[in-house]
Amino acid sequence: MKKLAIYPGTFDPLTNGHVDIIRRSIAMFKHVIVAVAKSESKNPLYTLYEREKMVQLALKEYDFDNVSCLCFDNLLADFASELGATVIIRGLRVVSDFEYELQMGYANASLNDSLDTIYFMPTLQNAFISSSIVRSIITHNGRFNHLVPQSIHDYIKSK
Repeated sequence: MKKLAIYPGTFDPLTNGHVDIIRRSIAMFKHVIVAVAKSESKNPLYTLYEREKMVQLALKEYDFDNVSCLCFDNLLADFASELGATVIIRGLRVVSDFEYELQMGYANASLNDSLDTIYFMPTLQNAFISSSIVRSIITHNGRFNHLVPQSIHDYIKSK
């Protein structure tokens, strides 16, 4: 069993689909780091601090004891090297995700040849959930409690 894996993303916000991937990945690794990317180029709805806070709330809600949260603002391959991680975890929902993630996996491996990427398909109930869909629902004052962990729903509603 590998010791450390990184699950990177903007998590803007973290969804039930993300939690599904975290839950399944912790069965394979001794420790998983949910790595929140600064990603200013994506114009996130929530600040880096807010996204980190939401991830931490969800990790506490689900009592994941072998998962931690870190933020990063450098190349993922370099971040993995700094931490001594050799596995990147990514989720694949649709074919377009596969094409993008395959390119990113190859790019990361070209920068850090000890890095492997593992792809998880979401469970059927989470296959349609994306952060962008959740953001759209939130900005239009729609109901989103079924798409995110309760702690994140409560955090967003309190803002």
